[in-house]
Amino acid sequence: MRILITGAAGFIGSNLVKAVFGQMPEAVVLGIDNMNDYYDVRLKEERLAELEGYAGFEFVRGNIADKALIDRVFAEFKPQIVVNLAAQAGVRYSITNPGAYIEANLIGFYNILEACRHSYSQYEGGVEHLVYASSSSVYGSNKKVPYSTDDKVDNPVSLYAATKKSNELMAHAYSKLYNIPSTGLRFFTVYGPAGRPDMAYFGFTNKLVKGEKIQIFNYGNCKRDFTYVDDIVEGVFRVMQKAPVRSVGEDGLPEPPYAVYNIGNSNPENLLEFVDILQQELVRAGVLPSDYDFEAHKELVPMQPGDVPVTFADTSALERDFGFKPSTSLRDGLRAFAEWYAGYYGYKDGVKLN
Repeated sequence: MRILITGAAGFIGSNLVKAVFGQMPEAVVLGIDNMNDYYDVRLKEERLAELEGYAGFEFVRGNIADKALIDRVFAEFKPQIVVNLAAQAGVRYSITNPGAYIEANLIGFYNILEACRHSYSQYEGGVEHLVYASSSSVYGSNKKVPYSTDDKVDNPVSLYAATKKSNELMAHAYSKLYNIPSTGLRFFTVYGPAGRPDMAYFGFTNKLVKGEKIQIFNYGNCKRDFTYVDDIVEGVFRVMQKAPVRSVGEDGLPEPPYAVYNIGNSNPENLLEFVDILQQELVRAGVLPSDYDFEAHKELVPMQPGDVPVTFADTSALERDFGFKPSTSLRDGLRAFAEWYAGYYGYKDGVKLN
């Protein structure tokens, strides 16, 4: 099996590569990543170094917005499965740096779709399944919870969300026009070891170890459906092996082989409870001292532009079609993160050793 994974040095992408080789050791995986500096590049470099230990792994450093590069990769590598995880992430960053989202999330994804389209005339079988990352952000300020993939998602509250909804629309059009089996996955607040430093759990920890205050938005009255990275990866791995079925409609044209699923823990946690568990686990792992004054380092602030008060995944379709439901508890997931953080940054008994 020849698998192309974009964003392969990213948080989810690197873990997916490891999962593929763990369960499909004969696979050949080509990873693409532009290794940008949206967050500490050292994390990406270390993830990549780990992946280069797999004999079946190849890597291309480049931007999916580079059409010539993508066309060349498809022509030479001839992927059977494409998993597009390369994207500019982050809601708040989209307010200050909108161009990055247009380039990666729209132009980049268009290049992937075009390459999938032309694969059928370039090599035998062409692309059998395109899987791509969408986001819970597409639900915007929907009031109905849990969020179902049957709900309308026409009111994004950030450019990031709008680009992810656009990906779903573009994929649907290409599935209809060119019979490309495609599946979009709406991820809910992914976290875990070696994750993204811009995410709350990681950013809060970085501030707390420096003695800085953490800001808790909407005065703590937010709930997030935190989903552990291993659960996300397991969902992606299962989905990518089972493409939507191609069929012909009454008009003689292809019915779009298209699907969208939520991947979330279906257990929204209040931000204040989340911070409480995080601080307990940071103390337990020796990142912070046992007498750390957390109350003095918390600041409750108003809701930020682009944020929503709650995210909550209805994963019944995922359970029905793939027999899988994310289940890692927040405490177990934050414990794994805290232990990784202590080891990676060299903390013991609340003291940085190196």
